[in-house]
Amino acid sequence: MRLNYKAVFNLLGLLLIFNGAFMWLCLPFSLYYKEDIFPILISGIITAGVGSMAWLSTRNSKNKELKKRDGFLVVSLGWILMSIFGTIPFLLSGHVTSFTDAFFETASGYTTTGASILNNIEALPYGLLFWRSTTQWVGGMGIIVLAVAILPTLGIGGMQLFTAEASGITHDKLKPKIKDTARRLWTIYLGLTLLETIFLMFGGMSFYDALSHSFTTMASGGFSPKNASVAYYNSAFIQYTIIFFMILAGTNFSLLYFFFKGKIRRLIDNEEFRVYCITIITVTIISTVIVFSESWQGFEKAFRDALFQVVSVLSSTGFVTADYTKWTSLVSFIFLLLMLSGASAGSTSGGIKVIRFTLLLKNSFLAVKRQLHPSAVIPVRINGNAVEEETMFNVMAFVILYLTIFVFGVFILTFTGNDIITSLGAVATCQGNIGPGLGTVGPVNNFAHLNDVSKWTLSIIMILGRLELFTILVLLTPNYWRGL
Repeated sequence: MRLNYKAVFNLLGLLLIFNGAFMWLCLPFSLYYKEDIFPILISGIITAGVGSMAWLSTRNSKNKELKKRDGFLVVSLGWILMSIFGTIPFLLSGHVTSFTDAFFETASGYTTTGASILNNIEALPYGLLFWRSTTQWVGGMGIIVLAVAILPTLGIGGMQLFTAEASGITHDKLKPKIKDTARRLWTIYLGLTLLETIFLMFGGMSFYDALSHSFTTMASGGFSPKNASVAYYNSAFIQYTIIFFMILAGTNFSLLYFFFKGKIRRLIDNEEFRVYCITIITVTIISTVIVFSESWQGFEKAFRDALFQVVSVLSSTGFVTADYTKWTSLVSFIFLLLMLSGASAGSTSGGIKVIRFTLLLKNSFLAVKRQLHPSAVIPVRINGNAVEEETMFNVMAFVILYLTIFVFGVFILTFTGNDIITSLGAVATCQGNIGPGLGTVGPVNNFAHLNDVSKWTLSIIMILGRLELFTILVLLTPNYWRGL
């Protein structure tokens, strides 16, 4: 079946129009703080202008129906194009002069990674910093899902886009129509963002800081307008508030929907959510004991720092209140595993996801049992339901592919002159869309010192990780393009 190029270009143009519109949302802050509005204004005009030309030139196409193959191309090209056009505000402002650095920062935003090349974040204008936060908020739930949610009348099939873009191995349809599902997910996302903003303002943040941090918390992004990240505020209330919302951001949004509908058991009885919570509790206890025994600070501060960093890394948010690389080598190793894991499927977090690890562990234990009973049919079960063999094969293939890309990325970074700890941490954090890594890219450092080859490698890995590998890798297969 041939690709529907006109429908693809039509939707890509639409995404760029959205992208330009979101740039203009940053203008009120530039005006309020009496900054030069030219970089953001012109960037929005260029982005929306190019998008409008692509959209208008294909809007009269008779066939706008998207097939699954078209969805892969739209999502992959969409994320790349948004990252390219998202560099324009940084470049026009003059605060980032290298296209490599600008693309890295923008890709880090849209993929909700949070890795940065900025040495002095607070030196940037407020409007530009808010654009930086906006890229993460848009990337968190996905601009593809946004398009499906508010423009159902375009005649473009939504399920193909939703499946290709949304995170996780399952996508629970909350309503029969996919556009209704997308709308409800975005309603929850927007509502939690506004709620966190109110709480952070109550804790002493300005409206600008509260909104910026809420944008990047719910997106599991981690960009902060402060050099010291959340540690800047030195407030227990603010830190516990962000911890709570980071946990929510790492939870399957479908479960949150049912929870808010009063179906609390759907959340409590969910096996992935229980494993997610147990992981947070277990690693926090271990980290708290180590931090408390190795430092002079009180127990509550040790507990808060440990809990904050555990949730921040596991949810792939990447905010910082303490340097976890100083909490012994054991903690650094555990945090590396958290970077690979990620939180729940159907959340805004990155990583392999808890559900995949749970399924793999269950299958491994059952493999031993099958050796004793070779004739028995013993399926893997999750939430009491048997998992199809095809799903298990896909999970195993994903994990193997994920680890293969991880090893290949580490090889490139070490080959280009980085030490092994830095390479491991950089690839793990970018592939898991987390932000801070290990070594010279740890919580109190950034990625500015890396060479261009390393930055482009990590930028590609960020996008691969955000789109769950298969969405982009399928484009590299001969079968995808055969017969076109």
